[in-house]
Amino acid sequence: MSQSKARITALDFARALAIFGMIIVNYKLAMQAENSGPGWLQSIAGLFEGRASALFVVLAGIGVTLMTSKARSSMNGKLIRQNRNSLYKRAIFLFIAGVLLLLMDWSADILHYYAVFMLVAAVLITVSNNKILGLFAFILVASQLFLVIFDYTQGWNLSFKEYTGFWTIEGFIRNLLFNGFHPIFPWLSFFLIGMWIGRKGWLSKEHRSKLLIYSLSGTVFFESLSFFLIKWASPVLGNEAAHYLFGTKPMPPTMLYVLSGICSAMAVIAICLYVVDKFEQSVLTQALISTGQLSLSHYIGHVVFGLGLLHITGYLENGSLIFAMAYGSLYFIMAIIFSHMWRKWMTRGPIELLMRKLC
Repeated sequence: MSQSKARITALDFARALAIFGMIIVNYKLAMQAENSGPGWLQSIAGLFEGRASALFVVLAGIGVTLMTSKARSSMNGKLIRQNRNSLYKRAIFLFIAGVLLLLMDWSADILHYYAVFMLVAAVLITVSNNKILGLFAFILVASQLFLVIFDYTQGWNLSFKEYTGFWTIEGFIRNLLFNGFHPIFPWLSFFLIGMWIGRKGWLSKEHRSKLLIYSLSGTVFFESLSFFLIKWASPVLGNEAAHYLFGTKPMPPTMLYVLSGICSAMAVIAICLYVVDKFEQSVLTQALISTGQLSLSHYIGHVVFGLGLLHITGYLENGSLIFAMAYGSLYFIMAIIFSHMWRKWMTRGPIELLMRKLC
């Protein structure tokens, strides 16, 4: 397997892990099981919060960079226009898919945010690395300032389960840009850093060990910085305000959360590069790669079929963390089996094929 193909399949492998984490988090959220179950299980489930989806978005940024690399390197006007048109169409497709999930009462949808990421990617195809990094820094700093200037809780009820006025223009834009589950400020930062990393060639074999060491060190550093800032600021600002400004939970998404999330995402990607390189012939590895290649289908499927079945049978909102984790794990195992079988006959997943045909 060539280095280039190995990198792409490792990204698919990482995408499968991201899907698993998102399934666990989303099922826990949908079943209202955040604060139930034994402490050790809550800790395990908490590891996925905001990390799996961050990994998913970073991978999307890297993927778009690989997709548009030929157009960017050649600066061929026709090829650039073709890539931009494809990204515009994908943005429309993902926005419609996301809105349909929202209409199905899935408030934690990520696809309509993805649509904005695709639009940004289309504009930035020929932009320099330094400008992308500058835009990343701007989004990051602006997002932290917004948390101070604006009311992050506006629209949400006390449990952060219902968003009043979501389908109004003001509410939808506020949720999209500022205080939704994956708002553009700062979630666009994950996508931009993915684009930047994809351009830098850091996924090559010779850089793999450095990537792993630096990303793990960065995760430890930013988590430690968050811990000490909260500890030092709590007596002055109060415990709640200190966590609000310096925490590393996804809501509210602080600067430290984004930086820690980027580092943890890159650590997982680096580990996946090692795993795929060493165990590429393993049936499980190949099945997980296939699962990652069907990630869009599985994202939509885990809402429509996974949560749909719970809704029909009356098990939705059952409040059991053990059940949520077990059900999510079982669903992911079924997704792996389905992906492995599907890829024997088809090159892309069901939703991926539809998007490819339309976009």
